[in-house]
Amino acid sequence: MTGAPPPSIHIRALLTWCAIFPLVTLGSLALEPFAGGWHPVLRTFVLTLVVVPLAVYVVVPQLLRLHGAWAQRRARGDAG
Repeated sequence: MTGAPPPSIHIRALLTWCAIFPLVTLGSLALEPFAGGWHPVLRTFVLTLVVVPLAVYVVVPQLLRLHGAWAQRRARGDAG
């Protein structure tokens, strides 16, 4: 049995957005008390320094695994 085909670029973009949006939102809220007076470029730099690796190495791979499992169940006709 072969695995499901890789998701389309559109699905990958959606899954990436689903990872990035909450991470940026939570990161912004967490950073605000410490970095409220910082220059916006510095705040963005620090935020992306945390969010990008977390998304790339942790969250997006998990979402891709979940999508793959869902796609396999759907291909077998198990999901409704």
